[in-house]
Amino acid sequence: MTTGVLVLGALLWGALTGALLPRAAYRFAVPSGEPWRDRCPGGHHPVRGWLGGAGCGECVESQERAPSSSYTSHTSSYAPSAPLLATATALVCAALAAATGTRPELGVWLLLAPVGVLLAAVDFRVQRLPDPLTLPLAATALALLGLAALLPEHAGHWRTALYGALALGAGYYLLYRVNPGGMGFGDVKLAVGMGAVLGWYGWPTVLLGTFAGFLLGALYGGALVLARRAGRKTAVPFGPFLLAGALTGLLIGAYAA
Repeated sequence: MTTGVLVLGALLWGALTGALLPRAAYRFAVPSGEPWRDRCPGGHHPVRGWLGGAGCGECVESQERAPSSSYTSHTSSYAPSAPLLATATALVCAALAAATGTRPELGVWLLLAPVGVLLAAVDFRVQRLPDPLTLPLAATALALLGLAALLPEHAGHWRTALYGALALGAGYYLLYRVNPGGMGFGDVKLAVGMGAVLGWYGWPTVLLGTFAGFLLGALYGGALVLARRAGRKTAVPFGPFLLAGALTGLLIGAYAA
């Protein structure tokens, strides 16, 4: 299989899976301590399932039947948009395919990428990293990488992935204990999964991905301060930058492997 075909397939996979994320992003995007959303924005109709678009067809029908009713105050769809999530996931998957090539761990990256995009979308909106996503992500990463290690032509080490998960999780837990206001416990749980994927390509990749995450977060926070959209003590979601840093390290590690 040529690289172009592989990247194209990953691009299509990312677009397809990303288009299924809006409903989950809507349901998970609630402040910490609150239950997951189970009704449309207007509160009139239940939201069923976790995959698919984030539009309420029943609200649309009600608007058409009674335009002057209370339904008019609620839109038929709600953020984040499917095109945005599909584009982001497609680009991430295509980049991973270009860097990894035909090695078996690519299948692991492509399965985890949509979850990472979903986590970033939720954290940006409500500064929360849901346990039903972060905890299975870490376990799934280690399990799938264990399978990839049994296949020929893989370029990583499962044991280092395990140690990387433990090390990064422990490091973030220490930061959380030192400064709970600047680091959420959800970031600690996400760090376990990111440590696993980075550790697959070795300790230099773990260090690179970790540094990139903090650098990107610092640049974002500094830009907000300069734009006077935040103060020095304003809390910003760190999960997206933890994920972006892990992606950066993973791309470089995969390319160099």
